Amino acid sequence: MKVLQLDPSLTYRPEPENDQYRNYKDGPLVDRVKMTYTLMHTYQTVDFVKKKHARWSSCTHKKMSAMEALNLLDNLVDESDPDVDFPNSFHAYQTAEGIRKAHPDKDWFPLVGLLHDVGKILALENEPQWAVVGDTFPVGCKFQKSIVFSDTTFKNNPDTKHPVYSTEYGIYEPNCGLENVLMSWGHDEYLYQVLKFNQCTIPDEGMYMIRFHSFYPWHTGGDYRHLCNEKDLEMLPWVREFNKFDLYTKTEDLPDVENLRPYYQSLIDKYCPRVLCW
Repeated sequence: MKVLQLDPSLTYRPEPENDQYRNYKDGPLVDRVKMTYTLMHTYQTVDFVKKKHARWSSCTHKKMSAMEALNLLDNLVDESDPDVDFPNSFHAYQTAEGIRKAHPDKDWFPLVGLLHDVGKILALENEPQWAVVGDTFPVGCKFQKSIVFSDTTFKNNPDTKHPVYSTEYGIYEPNCGLENVLMSWGHDEYLYQVLKFNQCTIPDEGMYMIRFHSFYPWHTGGDYRHLCNEKDLEMLPWVREFNKFDLYTKTEDLPDVENLRPYYQSLIDKYCPRVLCW
């Protein structure tokens, strides 16, 4: 598989402390954000994640098109996001349009930008936001220091005291591959499972972006490489490329959604047609 070649100066890397994005130290939203992560890091355990897979990965709950699901994000403000406080649907179009300008030759890429957060509709199905939004991380092995707020928020998570789950490799083998790792439950994994179940034709690169775009400890923090296989490392530049647009297109300049919708409907019709099972 051909690896995406990127200019190292453009590759997304951890933001400096004075950057305007992902500021977890101060700002008007930081208390809300930290509470969300505290709950997440307390209750996201191996047992919890397995229960969520059993409930949602079968995709038997409802049927609707991808555009219908996207429109539901008009009703959602992400409580883990320290950067913006407007409905997630606007962020979807901002990300997609940023990608379309930079990668006009890959029509699946802006579609990934459009859909990447659609899994957050779980928060509209009575799932708490700490089980839907925010950065993701593996369960079943030691929680790494690059996880946001990790120095204070995992102290009441029972897996930190488990004789296996608290070790470096935990339940995994070295270089087992991220596809074999149980990630904290959230919108990334849910949407990935939905698209896979419905046999959508987004390329592997795009499916990796969807499944792991919130896995900051991996694509930005540099942790969990001991669990990665060759394919994960080939896909990492693609996830990083996507992340630039996911992060740096967040502005208060909101897109004209009505004008953009027909174009993106055409992409949905190409890669995710029909009514989907959710």
